Amino acid sequence: MAAEWRPVRQARTHELVLERIEEQVLTGELKAGDRLPPERELAPALGVSRSALREALRVLETIGVLVAHPGRGADAGARIVRNPDDALGRLLRLHFGLGSYRLEDVLEARVVLERSSFEAAARQAAPEELDEAAGILGRLCEPGLGPAEFNELDTAFHVAVARSSGNRLVSTLTAAVRESVRPLILRALEAAEDWPATAAALNAEHTELLRLVLAGEATAAADLAERHIRGFHGTLVNDESAEPEGEADGER
Repeated sequence: MAAEWRPVRQARTHELVLERIEEQVLTGELKAGDRLPPERELAPALGVSRSALREALRVLETIGVLVAHPGRGADAGARIVRNPDDALGRLLRLHFGLGSYRLEDVLEARVVLERSSFEAAARQAAPEELDEAAGILGRLCEPGLGPAEFNELDTAFHVAVARSSGNRLVSTLTAAVRESVRPLILRALEAAEDWPATAAALNAEHTELLRLVLAGEATAAADLAERHIRGFHGTLVNDESAEPEGEADGER
């Protein structure tokens, strides 16, 4: 019987560099805060060109596990970090824009995540752990706040509550999912017929959400979080489903 031949795996050089650095992280050889050797040392140690090494480092910086400081001195070079929030949010936003996920998918993900985070925060967060959320709520309620700043603070409020739940992954995913639709939500806020009334209604719910969490009313907090998300975010889903299919796809 003749042998069956299949193509061998081909990889670009920078992908091999990424695999090698990933191995070092997974085995514990590299930890957050560690610095990588200078390019002039690391490139020959890995047997690659400095351009391939730089490409790999740029990928790592984009996904939030490395920060590079060009130049000379003690702070120069690349350092391993833990900064997943911005990276995941950027990734999800791009995939949402490309149509990888429906707006309805994002809505349901937000509901699951935030029901969990508000319930957990109500059950276990100490009052001082909710100081950040309370401070953000105070800024949200300031008169004259425009839609853009409101949108940023709205996201920060929900993420702060998620962070107080004690589950860092949930808070990271909450931030990423909310970030993925931030531009769309901003457009909806800007299009509100009566912006002051819209802001006041959303803030009334924010205020009640924080009160329920502080009071330890976990189920009520989770239920209101779902109604809050389905209320405004849900109108975006309804608007999208009402559009002709071609137009909705084109906007993505």
